[in-house]
Amino acid sequence: MLEHAEVIFYNLVSYSIIAVELVGVLSLLYAVGSGVVSFFKHDRELRLKLAEGIALSLEFKMGSELLRTVIVREFAELGILGAVILLRGALAFLIHMDIKSERESMK
Repeated sequence: MLEHAEVIFYNLVSYSIIAVELVGVLSLLYAVGSGVVSFFKHDRELRLKLAEGIALSLEFKMGSELLRTVIVREFAELGILGAVILLRGALAFLIHMDIKSERESMK
């Protein structure tokens, strides 16, 4: 009974990871597509819109990595996931700083 519940939980988390990563990829594709359109329209807010889209996508990707920590079975894999989360967190911080800077320069 317990093994059956573990398999169900593992599959539920695995499918959730895939769904969250898919949303992250789709949001990145949307941001890039709208960025290309804004580039050809010579939109002044291009950098801001693109940075916000990348930041949103990165947040979804970090969410999927956090979900992945639930089903980790080895400490080595947990270390790798921790490093990935730290790197993505640093990237998100830098992008948010860029967004803040871009908003202030547009005032």
